[in-house]
Amino acid sequence: MKRMFFLALLLAMISSVSFSRELVAKGKSNTSLGDYKIEKADNPVLLNGQQLKTYVISYQNSPMEVTVAIRQDKDCKSYIVLSDKLSVQYVCNGAYFGVQKMDKSLGKLGMATTDESLDRSEYFHQKLIIPGKQGELDATGLIAAYFPRLVKEDLTAAK
Repeated sequence: MKRMFFLALLLAMISSVSFSRELVAKGKSNTSLGDYKIEKADNPVLLNGQQLKTYVISYQNSPMEVTVAIRQDKDCKSYIVLSDKLSVQYVCNGAYFGVQKMDKSLGKLGMATTDESLDRSEYFHQKLIIPGKQGELDATGLIAAYFPRLVKEDLTAAK
């Protein structure tokens, strides 16, 4: 009986580990949402038949999850940021890293930036976050810290 119990417990532990996402980074958002975690997504985002490397950002004080899909562009990378509250993209062009509204090509796929959810003042403050190129995890960490400020405050406070 003890063997069966031990075997069942071991099987439960292994299956719970296999269903959890891999933690790649964590930090402070310096917002009311609290600390963030960046994990590899279980399912990559598909865009025009291409699988994009995808991360999921979650926050300590909010049920909001943010999906970040990384697309290689001509000069650098763009980070497509999707949440149920707001969708934008952060871009790197070699000279700087900053936010932009979604490309028209992404808008045709149903991924558009809505002005009702966007804090316009913060949007213009984030047009240039940092000069130069950023690595994927550094850029995703910047997104985790800055993105909550883009969402209008009344939307981020809702749980």
